[in-house]
Amino acid sequence: MQGHRGFTLVELVMVIVLLGLVAMISVRFVSLSTQGALDLGSRQQRALQGVVLGEQLSRQLREAFPLSLRTNGACLEWIPLLSATNYRQLTQGPGFDTLAVVPFNPVPPVGSRLVVYGYGSATSDLYADTDPGPVSGPVSLVAGNSVTLTSPHRFTQQSPERRLFAIGDPVSVCQDGRWLYRYTGYGRSTAQPVPPVGGVREVMSANLAAPVNFQLTPASLQRAAVVAFTLSLKDYDTGSNEVTTTVQEVQVRNVP
Repeated sequence: MQGHRGFTLVELVMVIVLLGLVAMISVRFVSLSTQGALDLGSRQQRALQGVVLGEQLSRQLREAFPLSLRTNGACLEWIPLLSATNYRQLTQGPGFDTLAVVPFNPVPPVGSRLVVYGYGSATSDLYADTDPGPVSGPVSLVAGNSVTLTSPHRFTQQSPERRLFAIGDPVSVCQDGRWLYRYTGYGRSTAQPVPPVGGVREVMSANLAAPVNFQLTPASLQRAAVVAFTLSLKDYDTGSNEVTTTVQEVQVRNVP
């Protein structure tokens, strides 16, 4: 009588255990590969965001009137430079509201202000509405070789190169926790607002993981102003603890 061939219970259990181990290793391998790809994508996204955010800040700061920059670490404020030219004659009596200039290019908008030189004045003076002072009141008309102001103004300084600058309203960038905001349209104040109240607030970043720490080296007659800041970005949505840090310096070359 022939014997029946087959698998014993022990052999079946061993096969099941081995298949389970293979399956577990395969799943773990696929999981780690997938997580690695996700981490790499998140890392690349943060790096790209840091580059874009740094370039956005750099472009805006390069258009700043360099003597107007001021910071307290969490907030950076400046006055944007809109246009520049040379003046032929500053305001004179009896009206003190008209300047003779070389035509602007581009022409500054109505409501912009004019500043002459500025060195020797406190930064707060550039945000003040004082007559006499380095900054005029709003412009009401730009017509070729002539600029008319909305109110009389006497400039306290003259430029060695007869340079005249048209500037806009102040702009601030402030950190609030993990958020970085840009503020505009909040008005002028001799004391730096931290943060500004009123106006328009725009989100620049929502995933900061450490202080931006704005640092300023003021402009002088020999060198341009330099602004340094740190962007530490974290992906809060995935729960990853990785932080991508970018340290950047911006040279503000528009020295009067």
